[in-house]
Amino acid sequence: MTNKWAQGIYVPKNPDKYVGKGAIKYRSGWENNFMRWCDTNPGVLKWASEPMRIPYRNPITGKNTTYVPDFFVQYVDKNNKVHTEIMEIKPQKHFLVEKAGKNKYNQAQVVINQAKWQAASAFCKSQGLVFRVLSENELFHNGKAK
Repeated sequence: MTNKWAQGIYVPKNPDKYVGKGAIKYRSGWENNFMRWCDTNPGVLKWASEPMRIPYRNPITGKNTTYVPDFFVQYVDKNNKVHTEIMEIKPQKHFLVEKAGKNKYNQAQVVINQAKWQAASAFCKSQGLVFRVLSENELFHNGKAK
């Protein structure tokens, strides 16, 4: 499995597919792998990193703040149907209560992420988009990047 803590700048091989602005920053090895997949997969038509800001209320602090999802991806499926999604990449321990265990940080992340993703789902629905969270289960198979 890739180093999930890696950070850096991604340089696309197919810059015409990238519709974001500025340098493409990855904040984990998982994001870097996903960027490479978006960049090189012929089924991906367009993609962007950290494409938008979505307002939400932090349930722990009670303050209004913003959530920046990881990716915008537009792709064509095997039936030539175009899909447009907003995607977040997170380890399961940050969104499944049963995976958070007794770790207080992970428990807090579950609560905060649920609020972020509820706001993102509502926003995406209003825009005709799909919001999806990808975990290590979707990103990796037998410890290798898909």
